[in-house]
Amino acid sequence: MNQMPARHDAREATKYLAAHPEVRAIHACLTDLSGVARGKVLRPVELERAFTEGRPLPGSILGLDITGADVEETGLVWDDGDADRLCWPVPGTLVPQPWAAEPSAQFLITMHEADGAGSPGDPRHALARVIERFKPLGLTPVAAVELEFYLLDPAVLESGRPQPPVTAGGARPSQLQAYLLQDLEDFAPFLDDLYRGGEAMGLPLRTLISEYAPGQLEVVLQHRADALRAADEAVLYKRLVKGTAQKHGFVASFMAKPYAALSGCGMHLHVSLAGAEGGNVFADAAPEGGSLLRQAIGGLKASMAESMAIFAPGANSYRRFRANSYAPMAPSWGVNNRTVSLRVPAGPAETRHVEHRVAGADANPYVGLAAVLAGMHRGIVERLDPGPPVSGNGYAQRSESTLPRNWYAAIEAAAQSSFLADYLGPRTMEIYLAIKRAELDRFMSQPGPLDFAWYLRQA
Repeated sequence: MNQMPARHDAREATKYLAAHPEVRAIHACLTDLSGVARGKVLRPVELERAFTEGRPLPGSILGLDITGADVEETGLVWDDGDADRLCWPVPGTLVPQPWAAEPSAQFLITMHEADGAGSPGDPRHALARVIERFKPLGLTPVAAVELEFYLLDPAVLESGRPQPPVTAGGARPSQLQAYLLQDLEDFAPFLDDLYRGGEAMGLPLRTLISEYAPGQLEVVLQHRADALRAADEAVLYKRLVKGTAQKHGFVASFMAKPYAALSGCGMHLHVSLAGAEGGNVFADAAPEGGSLLRQAIGGLKASMAESMAIFAPGANSYRRFRANSYAPMAPSWGVNNRTVSLRVPAGPAETRHVEHRVAGADANPYVGLAAVLAGMHRGIVERLDPGPPVSGNGYAQRSESTLPRNWYAAIEAAAQSSFLADYLGPRTMEIYLAIKRAELDRFMSQPGPLDFAWYLRQA
């Protein structure tokens, strides 16, 4: 899964160009470890060669922090002369950019080393490696990625103070109003455009929800039997949401906690496992599932603390974890219970699966899903017991093994983790941790508005 395909051809590109002669620009998109899209914009005459010959990009772009600054400690900048690597298209991801003013398209790419191996700084390869480990067990991960986001007034880009935007009907949402249909009607022009865009891109956009804050929304993506495809679609979906919002005069943000007093944005990962015949091996008449599901949950509990630097990748991520906030603070599990971190949703036996509720919407879908699948694999292989499920309010029943509550503690827990190095790759974790340590140092060196409000006169 991490090697370049043995055979490259331009059939996907040729077919797309024939069907879309109006296209003038094609974006080649590489997702870095922080989840930021980087790449190049090609013209149509260059597209077929990108499929047959690849496109070079500097390996250092996988060693940038969230602001785009070099992190020399990754070893991807000066140590190898800022060398190019070849990037290859991800099959099936050449799709339109419906929000763009100029007719344009996009496709996802992956970066490879000179010997053809996947570049360790490319998060898609980390997920592919974890998925491969299920094959000897005769299992295939099935996944869906749920992402919450806020629509904001564009003034936030200048002021740094978020507020909901004015809707097409002239109203500015101001109440919590969970699941309020009026909110969806007020944002109907944006949402209609979003669904049309998803259809044009082949994204399985399904249920629409107005979440528990003004301007906070969620559109559910249908589960996929190909977990790599599920993560690819999450990346494409985030681009669609942001682009469509900008087209309508909004800013769409997947920031974990833009408002101090309102709900944060989560990335809930729904995962089951298919057996050799394609059926759900977690299927069980019991609401809590059978032994295999319980073992998977046991692995997720055991690996959760050391994986927090992945699920909560930045300083803002940790503002989301508060009691009674629908952001769980301990490794816990339960049935049909949203106060726990690992929820087994209610439903028919054949739908039995686990919903991992820890990650923020700011987490990288590839790395986040890789860490979840790694935990499940560990639990099954080691036959780990998750203990009894939580009943009632999980926030009032804190586990003895609580999660890291700040960025520094999470980074240090990940650095000590042999589990993450084993599953995601030691070099991948080395690069990831170098980036996060640099971000932490740079973030803490910058005084913010609260520093002045609290300490300027009082100190």
